[in-house]
Amino acid sequence: MLFFGLAFMGGWAAAAGALVYAVVTLVRIRSEDWTRRHGHPLARLLVPTPTFLRFDVTLAVTALLADLWLVSTAIVFGADGVFTEDWMGYPGMMDLTGRGYQAAVVSALRTTAWWTCGIAVLGRCWITAGVQVCLLPPAAWWIGTFDTYYT
Repeated sequence: MLFFGLAFMGGWAAAAGALVYAVVTLVRIRSEDWTRRHGHPLARLLVPTPTFLRFDVTLAVTALLADLWLVSTAIVFGADGVFTEDWMGYPGMMDLTGRGYQAAVVSALRTTAWWTCGIAVLGRCWITAGVQVCLLPPAAWWIGTFDTYYT
């Protein structure tokens, strides 16, 4: 629980810093080629140039940090009266308004995963799309398996 608390408190700063670095990387590579000039058109579309790949990796790290912050936020807020997992410690009094919290968090994580993955695919950021699909849906499933006062 300490990890999720620390990720909740400092994760937003790490994600914001990574976002600033991604923007700086984007500004640095704006004058360079973003697509390959030689080869089959499909290969030029699917295989990014090294400069665009550097931006994609930077964006993937930013998405990873933002996802970790999002998941830790959901766990920290749910640990106070909604989730009753043994590893979370004493959950506190039952939150009477928390009945739909777990389902809402799972839905929000899945929706965030598919929207951000779709946007990354449209931008040809394959690594970022992979990070989104590989991290958020399993996190949503994991949070969906937590014991609560209501299940």
